[in-house]
Amino acid sequence: MPQLSYTRSGSGRPLVVLHGLFGSGKNWQSHTRKFARDFEVFNVDLRHHGQSFHSDEMNYPAMAADVAGLLTDLDLVDCNLLGHSMGGKVAMTLVVNYPGLITRLVVADIAPVAYFHHYDDLIEPILALSLEVIETRAEADQLLRQNIPEDQLRAFLLHNLEREAAGWRWRVNWRAIQRDMECLTGFGDLPDDWRIDLPTLFIRGDRSDYVGAAEIDVINRHFKDAAIATIEDAGHWLHAEKPEVFAQLVAEFLYHD
Repeated sequence: MPQLSYTRSGSGRPLVVLHGLFGSGKNWQSHTRKFARDFEVFNVDLRHHGQSFHSDEMNYPAMAADVAGLLTDLDLVDCNLLGHSMGGKVAMTLVVNYPGLITRLVVADIAPVAYFHHYDDLIEPILALSLEVIETRAEADQLLRQNIPEDQLRAFLLHNLEREAAGWRWRVNWRAIQRDMECLTGFGDLPDDWRIDLPTLFIRGDRSDYVGAAEIDVINRHFKDAAIATIEDAGHWLHAEKPEVFAQLVAEFLYHD
């Protein structure tokens, strides 16, 4: 299996950062710079995202195996792990399937449950773009505006469009993600013995609907040592909307002996 693409910065105990769906490690660069003051930060592109490889499979066991393989290849021990959204589900799967690799876990605005988003309203307009006739990123932005009117969301998605010598290409494998979306939004019913004993911090946004009372109940049943922090006036992209508050919560948790 090919190795995941990643950037490495700072020094100290390892901190591995996993982005969310449609994102990449680039979305975490500002946080990486902060964390690199105290940690050796590995900012990872998950499969089908960023500069990492595309494949015929996309599910949480496979993505967790990718990350575990990277940690093993790099001979990392005593790791901290931070995952947002899809990256949080990868992180939880990794901790369960590969015990001993991770010391502390931060999960940002996701829970170990199934969700019901399908994202066809985003993916179909993107697949309908004819990249061979687009001259500029601004033109692509304008073409997507009718179906994806939110400026911030559209800019986030277009961050995955890059120009090469042969023309424009998407770094995200939209078709593979759409094909396996049920695996990504799902998580399955957890058996009673599915447990994570590591110190874990869940950070939720109070305007997000991803971690509510039902999800907190699931967390409390399956995590032996979990804390839940809420960022006021933040949605699902809480790390981007309230970066200072988010970074402070992560720091306080990871720096705790």
